[in-house]
Amino acid sequence: MTDIVAPETTPAPTGWRDRFFAWLPTEVDARVRAFAWLSFIFEVFIIGTGGAVRLTGSGLGCSEWPLCTPESLVPTPEQGIHGIIEFGNRTITGVVGILAIVVLLFTLHIVGGRRAFTTTLWFALGGIGTGGVLYAIAAVAGHDDLAFPAFAAGLLLVAVIAAVQSVRTITGRRDLPVLAWVVLVGVIAQAFVGGITVLTGLNPLIVGFHYAASLALVCVTTAYLVRMGEDAGPRESTAPKWFMILSHVTGLALAMTIFVGVLTTGSGPHSGDANVIRTGFDASVLAHVHSWPGYILTGLVLVLTVAAWILRLPVRSWLLVLVVAISAQVIVGVWQAREGLPALLVGIHMVLAALAAATYTVVVLKLKRPVG
Repeated sequence: MTDIVAPETTPAPTGWRDRFFAWLPTEVDARVRAFAWLSFIFEVFIIGTGGAVRLTGSGLGCSEWPLCTPESLVPTPEQGIHGIIEFGNRTITGVVGILAIVVLLFTLHIVGGRRAFTTTLWFALGGIGTGGVLYAIAAVAGHDDLAFPAFAAGLLLVAVIAAVQSVRTITGRRDLPVLAWVVLVGVIAQAFVGGITVLTGLNPLIVGFHYAASLALVCVTTAYLVRMGEDAGPRESTAPKWFMILSHVTGLALAMTIFVGVLTTGSGPHSGDANVIRTGFDASVLAHVHSWPGYILTGLVLVLTVAAWILRLPVRSWLLVLVVAISAQVIVGVWQAREGLPALLVGIHMVLAALAAATYTVVVLKLKRPVG
């Protein structure tokens, strides 16, 4: 008679650490999807709130960074609505950062397990410590206005080192950790740039870079949403080579349209504060220049969409969404130009640009699929 051997069972976690790590996701589940979507939504939302800061003249509603005034973290009654709008945007930055941290830690636990998770926490403590030392050095040297930028620079440096170390040591799939790290490092960098923006009195080039970086983070969070639903491993094309090339040319047209749009806004009437004087390019000329790549982009997207439906390519539905997004951009762009750039339409134009870039990101990623 053969003895029956009971199957081995994993002992139930006893300590709070064991229970915590047992609670963390080991695969992309509903919690990961929820936080990934929230991260994307708030990356788009902060473009809207950032636009509101600029379009309402609230760019210097908080005169200091990270404090709102030299004596207060929050806006005072004397700062009025401008202080509330500027501080609200800063608060959303904190929410964006928290969401990025949660997505990253979830991702690292899924791919690298407990070790990857805890190593990142140690790096976080090191980053805070490094930033604190640099903050103290700047303060002792009498450069109080540079103290927080120094702190942010130290935190950013350690975050970059942590990201490189994390990706190098992970043995599983690396696409999701790379994307999650890019978002977190980008958010920290954005906090640094935001402080520099205030300290430079809303320099239009820095403000434009601030917007472009936010738009890039929207694209990265979009890429995470796409890739988290796909298997890792080799990928194969889903479209002919000429279609792939034309798609990337379309991306260049989109990037050029956004770039000229940033220059146009940077030379226009919405400076972010009544005392900020715009210098440089002629906004009326740039408005016409901005339309040229915009119309080229529209034509390229239409060609891709027609071709995708004729060839029955998997990206055809997403290209229709892109047509809608680009068409809405053209309509709003023409409308705002004819109405003298009203703030509301300019804000809508900014958010639509982010959504169009996000949709294009989906299209490009869907041009390849996992093998098998």
